[in-house]
Amino acid sequence: MVRFPLLAAAAFSLAPTPALAQIPPDVQAMIDAAIATGDPAKVETVISLAKQTQPDSVEEIEEIAAHWRGERAEAKRLAKLEEQEQIREANLFDLWSGEGQVGAFLSTGNSDDTGLSVALALKREGIDWTHALRATADYQRSNGVTSRERYLFAYEPRLQMGETLFAYGLVQYEQDRFQGFDHRYAVSGGIGYKLVDSDSISLSVKAGPAYRVTERIDGMKLDRLAALFGANLDWKIADRVTFSQDANAVTETGAEALLIVDSANTTLKLLSAIDFKVTDRLQSRLSHQLEYNSAVAPGRDTTDMLTRFTLVYGF
Repeated sequence: MVRFPLLAAAAFSLAPTPALAQIPPDVQAMIDAAIATGDPAKVETVISLAKQTQPDSVEEIEEIAAHWRGERAEAKRLAKLEEQEQIREANLFDLWSGEGQVGAFLSTGNSDDTGLSVALALKREGIDWTHALRATADYQRSNGVTSRERYLFAYEPRLQMGETLFAYGLVQYEQDRFQGFDHRYAVSGGIGYKLVDSDSISLSVKAGPAYRVTERIDGMKLDRLAALFGANLDWKIADRVTFSQDANAVTETGAEALLIVDSANTTLKLLSAIDFKVTDRLQSRLSHQLEYNSAVAPGRDTTDMLTRFTLVYGF
């Protein structure tokens, strides 16, 4: 991961505040010490307390606060310009970040069970474009017989068209014989919108037409127009705890992309996860995945659920 230098921000955060005669020296020193920490929450708290304890100096204290806020805004602007310049100069292999996760289990005795779950996610964020790649694999054997084998690969580019509006594309491949298909391909493109975008929580939705080809285990090949609806939620509950929720629904019909009752096949995927940060790069993840297919092979269940506990390494 490329880390952008924030020397400008650091320089501004250490800049002394203008000393004003009306403010007691100890109060001035307390404000300067808070600013030196670089923590905006601490600065705002100290300024608020200073105004409460020094009612005769409110105007002067507010002048210090305005001076600090202006310098902080300018530092952010310069850091953003520096970041954008480095993005423009980056080559195709720069600016990538990602995470890998792995989980496994082994059971012997009355039943012999083994299972492995691995996943890899990569992301490249530019000024206007974001590229995301993800791959997952789940495998399980029970008493010598394969009971689960599923693979997925997806690539999703995104073009930001403003503060909240974006366009997306999606290319996805799946393999899951236990859901009744050898191969399933999907392509989609559409529009998305950021409903919430803050330091602690982000929520976005997207929708668009899709085209899906399914090669079933009975040899039948189906190609359908479809409609795709998706939602993504990330919520930083605490410094070391993050909750995420991904929802994607694809509805197929024989002739048109509509979500109707008599659709040929509806696929719904819900993935909920909570991450616990162990170190700066390592975290543990508890996740629950629900996958629903309305049209499956005879004798198969329409709904699969999987709960996993995995270790995740970010890079």
